Amino acid sequence: MRFRSSYLDKPTTEIVRSGQQDRANPETFGSAPANSPRASLSRLWSDGLGRAGTRGAQMLLVGAVVVALVWLLSRLSIVTIPLVLALIFAAAFAPWMEWTRRHRLPPALGAALALLFLLAAIIGALVFVVGSVGHEWRELAIKAQDGFQRLVAWVQTLPFSPDQRQLNDFTEQISGFVTSAEFGSGALGGIGAVTEVSASLGMMAIILFFLLKDGPQMWEFLVRPFEGIAYDRAERIRRKTVDVFGGYISSTAAAALFDAVGIFIGLLILQVPLAVPLAILTFLLAFIPIIGAVSAGAVAALVALVTNGPLNAALVVLVVIIVNQLEGNVLKPILMGKTVSLHALVVLIVIAAGTAVGGITGALLAVPLTAAAWGVVQVWDGDNLPARWARPKTRDRPAPRSDEMR
Repeated sequence: MRFRSSYLDKPTTEIVRSGQQDRANPETFGSAPANSPRASLSRLWSDGLGRAGTRGAQMLLVGAVVVALVWLLSRLSIVTIPLVLALIFAAAFAPWMEWTRRHRLPPALGAALALLFLLAAIIGALVFVVGSVGHEWRELAIKAQDGFQRLVAWVQTLPFSPDQRQLNDFTEQISGFVTSAEFGSGALGGIGAVTEVSASLGMMAIILFFLLKDGPQMWEFLVRPFEGIAYDRAERIRRKTVDVFGGYISSTAAAALFDAVGIFIGLLILQVPLAVPLAILTFLLAFIPIIGAVSAGAVAALVALVTNGPLNAALVVLVVIIVNQLEGNVLKPILMGKTVSLHALVVLIVIAAGTAVGGITGALLAVPLTAAAWGVVQVWDGDNLPARWARPKTRDRPAPRSDEMR
């Protein structure tokens, strides 16, 4: 007995046409019918609002992960902060370690010399500050407070000034914060704070020594799982991060020294007292970009207001503005180049976020960490090729019309 399918008797063109019709018909091709619950759900998540909801859920999930990571790092700050500081200083000493390896010096000796230089610089700065101007800090604080009171009194004379109750509340909030136990335990500290800072500095020194001594071996161990494109990307990230951290430390220190010297010369010319402690305060605060130098200039202006009057204080403000403009627009672009390319608005936002998360330490570390993250994005796909989403968009210019070409 022979069986013959009617499907095989059809011509080839008719078979192809039949298959195309089946694909066009969801019911015959295996898709859900248009009025089925599955199709309705698919349309619900595929329209504009559905895509926006999906993207919002993804953003919330990523935000939750970031918040959890920040919380975990803040809980482990006694480890994470020394580690980050050691990484930054290790990047700053990277040229020195490369020089020692080229001249066949033992890595342990090179790391020990770098660590001794850093400790000597820190101890020398502390001895100089305490020994030379330690007795003037109290007088500086008193004069700054008096200048603030005179500024408040002048504000009260303005037609749009706040009332006395608002000024008193604001002054009480500042005084209460400065004299509160929270500020004392967090900023001025007692034995516990000193012990914690000492432990953090000691851990940072130990981590820094091993990073300088065995840094290349540690890195090779970390990148063992990567091969090919992933390994090349990891190497680009390493080089860029070292360049950003090293450039940030050297350029920020040079800019802080420039601010301190410039304001010190201006204060001497204007005969403002306490010029030395004000210059040192400027140097220390200048490590916090934008906000630090402005805060130090405000203190100098308050001291000048008390001692030499409003005109002298206005001249001090002018000196601070000139020095900051020269440092920000001339010196830093020369020193940093494209190593740390962050907009001033981004710097302010990350400093505020860092302060909210980690206080003064967060404000100090926010900018270099953000600059390093942005540098990683800039070399994600190549030495001069950023990640796809971060590449500048090129807009095609419309072709000229025939009547314009005539």
